[in-house]
Amino acid sequence: MSEREEQAHGVREVKSAARTVELLEVLAARGDRPARLQELADELAVPRSSMYALLQTLIARGWVRTDVTGSLYGIGIHALLTGTSYLDTDPYVRTARPFLDEASGALGETIHLGRLDGFDVAYLATRESHEYLRTISRVGRRLPANVGALGKALLAERSDDALPPGPYPRATENTRTTREALAADLAATRARGHSIDREEGVTGIVGFGFALRYALPAHDAISCSVPVARLTPEHEERIVAVMREIRSKIESAARHGAPGAPDWR
Repeated sequence: MSEREEQAHGVREVKSAARTVELLEVLAARGDRPARLQELADELAVPRSSMYALLQTLIARGWVRTDVTGSLYGIGIHALLTGTSYLDTDPYVRTARPFLDEASGALGETIHLGRLDGFDVAYLATRESHEYLRTISRVGRRLPANVGALGKALLAERSDDALPPGPYPRATENTRTTREALAADLAATRARGHSIDREEGVTGIVGFGFALRYALPAHDAISCSVPVARLTPEHEERIVAVMREIRSKIESAARHGAPGAPDWR
């Protein structure tokens, strides 16, 4: 088949490459819970011998690590190096960074930049408040889009027809876990122009999310998180005003980015 025919009809998936990616995703999703050989073989439905050979290949290349007994497996340092390269070369992350610093300095609260990935949001940058630490928001962390301000700001940029049927993951007792409840919240988000997460992702934390519309539909958003104990009506008003201004600055800068830069999809 010619290259043109392959583009027209699609290219058959390379099974060995797909299996490698699936294994890395499984290990990454386990976080600080290392896996045993049989667990991985069972989860990916591959023979134990094939899984062992794949693990040894990835260990040799730094993508997987093992403990001193050789019986436990986790994600390797090359995954970190690749992720860092992604952040360093992404034009939107690079553009947003100085404005995240500006928002953090103006508000004294935690500021995030996130990107929608399916029904999850991946955190791409964070400026932590000196007053508190929100450990779930570390760069590279993925959270369901229904539980936080970033995800709801981005879901509101899309038709409700694209929402999964549910039920959705629950993070706190305030999380909207049904399609109907989430759709109603997204309608309110569209009406006010930004999302609000009132202790839906983390108890004691309120978030305000703003979609960045340099791409349509928006795939990135910024948010400001603040402890409930410090959130007065006046502070909320200032947060919204500052974050709207920061959104406008990021959008303007992104539209006048470096000429010739790839338009990543």
